[in-house]
Amino acid sequence: MNKLIVKRIYDKDLPEGYRILIDRVWPRGMSKVRAQLDLWAKQIAPSADLRKWFSHDPEKFPEFKEKYLAELDANEYTPEFLKSVKSALNEQDVLILYGSKEQTYNNAAVLVPYLNDKIK
Repeated sequence: MNKLIVKRIYDKDLPEGYRILIDRVWPRGMSKVRAQLDLWAKQIAPSADLRKWFSHDPEKFPEFKEKYLAELDANEYTPEFLKSVKSALNEQDVLILYGSKEQTYNNAAVLVPYLNDKIK
């Protein structure tokens, strides 16, 4: 079974796989050629208001997680996104890529468990 792999898009030597950027804003200094994305899922990212409010503050993370999960459940793009991830996983590993310097408290930390739960 192929797996979801979470990585920062700026990491060197990213593993092979279907590459999905899950940020609403393009990562600063990253060229589209270097990113080699298969999908930029900006519709699945936290809303601009939620992202700005959270600002990667660890103390706000529990509330951010709750609000982001509610956004995912209400997002009309989520079913299509889940389908594309599941389809890609049938063929290869899927890299969930994010740009944040904060590697613990970010949208990927919420999205990947959500995906694992929904894709089973």
